[in-house]
Amino acid sequence: GPTERESAMPEVFVTLMYAAQERLTITTPYYVPSAAIQKALSGSANRGVDTTLIVPARNDSIVVAAASRSFYRELLVAGVRILEYEPGLLHTKSMTIDGVVTLIGSANMDRRSFDLNYENNVLIYDRDFTATMLERQLAYAADSKPVTLTDCEMWSLPRQFWNNSLAMMGPLL
Repeated sequence: GPTERESAMPEVFVTLMYAAQERLTITTPYYVPSAAIQKALSGSANRGVDTTLIVPARNDSIVVAAASRSFYRELLVAGVRILEYEPGLLHTKSMTIDGVVTLIGSANMDRRSFDLNYENNVLIYDRDFTATMLERQLAYAADSKPVTLTDCEMWSLPRQFWNNSLAMMGPLL
């Protein structure tokens, strides 16, 4: 939280993303990343890691949803598969790495969780637990719609301006 050493939580997220060698699957309701998180996630896909980000199609905050979408293009160009979960607000905050490691808890992938809120995540090194968590993530993926680079390119200029303007307020969201 804000009274503890700065950046402990995002350092764990970034380290796990850089450690991934085969598969990285992330679910989060709020994706408004710092530059380090965005680069680590893009870097994972750029290295050839099967990288998937699952977020809600309909967020409970239109402001956060727009800000999140401003980061899609860079991720898609890097090779990240982005899926928007359709049935409702996906609120699971999880990351599975290479079928061995799971990170799960209360921290969203946004600067508010990393810098302002008190959050608690658990890092689990266990194949069986990670297999169960990945199974849940794949169930979310099955109920999701892929976002493509073409989708992003078809957004109107006002929508792109809206998304990017809100992303600049990321530390406040």
